[in-house]
Amino acid sequence: MSHYKPYPAYKDSGIEWIGEVPEHWKVVSLLHLFNIKAGGDLKKDFYSEEKTEEYSYPIYTNSIKSNEAYGFTSKPFFKANTITVTGRGEIGYAIYRDHEYDAIIRLLVLTPKNNKPCKYFAYCINSILVFFGGNTAVSQLSTEQISPYKIFCPPFPEQQSIVSFLDRQTAHIDALITKKTRFIELLKEKRQALITHAVTKGLDPNVKMKDSGVEWIGEVPEHWEVTRIKWLTKLRIDRRNDSPEGYHYIGLEDIEPETGKLKPTENNSRQSEESNVAVFFCGDVLYGKLRPYLKKAIISEQEGICSTEFLIIRPVSVSPRWLQHWLLTSEVTQQIEAGCFGAKMPRTDWEHVSSIFMPIPDSTEQATIISALDQQTARIDLIIEKTQRSIDLLRERRSALITAAVTGKIDIRGSL
Repeated sequence: MSHYKPYPAYKDSGIEWIGEVPEHWKVVSLLHLFNIKAGGDLKKDFYSEEKTEEYSYPIYTNSIKSNEAYGFTSKPFFKANTITVTGRGEIGYAIYRDHEYDAIIRLLVLTPKNNKPCKYFAYCINSILVFFGGNTAVSQLSTEQISPYKIFCPPFPEQQSIVSFLDRQTAHIDALITKKTRFIELLKEKRQALITHAVTKGLDPNVKMKDSGVEWIGEVPEHWEVTRIKWLTKLRIDRRNDSPEGYHYIGLEDIEPETGKLKPTENNSRQSEESNVAVFFCGDVLYGKLRPYLKKAIISEQEGICSTEFLIIRPVSVSPRWLQHWLLTSEVTQQIEAGCFGAKMPRTDWEHVSSIFMPIPDSTEQATIISALDQQTARIDLIIEKTQRSIDLLRERRSALITAAVTGKIDIRGSL
């Protein structure tokens, strides 16, 4: 941002971490600028789950997703040109609303007292205000708590200039992020397709095929076997009622979905919060049995303990890597999802997972295929990593640009 010029003169903002602001800017409280109300209960007389011609106005609740509606109403209670601020959980996230709507359940609504466009202040709230959510287990922000917070107030024409500048710049950055995110999705699809093809068809395009006898698997190389997972593995059921000091612990949240890799953590020996943990050994495959985590399977590289929400599978007559690849294919995930049970938190069990069919070549061919997959997926993973890093940098630039503009560190009046 070195090509942007600073303002001619500055003064102390009164906020230590921000320092100085342009000399002609004011510092005022939100209460001075806005009428602040909290969203109430759902008005059922005007409510519809679906958007229709009659029920055309969105109902917003406590969410940081700008377009996520709880439902729709035939009677909007809040006008356009207002700001909603989340008041529970992830508190203090501001969204500018340019249309009529209703707000419910802990969502705060800021209506400008001067009726002038107020989008600038949404940028400002998200960039410079840090809210304290009280001493409750779940952070909460009330109208009384938010009212005294102070914010920067440039002259109105300057507010509009800043908004125009930020809208244009953030739209450009967001478009780049969207393209790069889609590129990552395509790379992940390609990665998944490579693995699925390799563990069902092998590497030789000219190999003679046969019907696997399993409809969703289709044809496999003629010399491969097709058998159930339970005939090649066994379930480890070791448990203990404590978390011994120094034991390596793995939780569901520690594993990257689809890749089967451990996420980098500062402390790989952190202890489980559960009183009852499962014991695993080197070479075991840990597979998440809750439906949201069926794309998580990792091969343990050492002895340790883990969440009891893992199935700990000990490969006996199959390579651990082959089993891991097979469990992470989309086709297997679909089969396992179909057999999940439980309404509140659907899950699978060993009886169902072990009954899944798996095509399998001999150990030499397994090793050859795994080696080829490692090379191919490593290249894809590296591209994904680099692309994700560029997305992170774009997001950092976006945040820094907004902060610089709404704190007056850059003068954009001549940049439009």
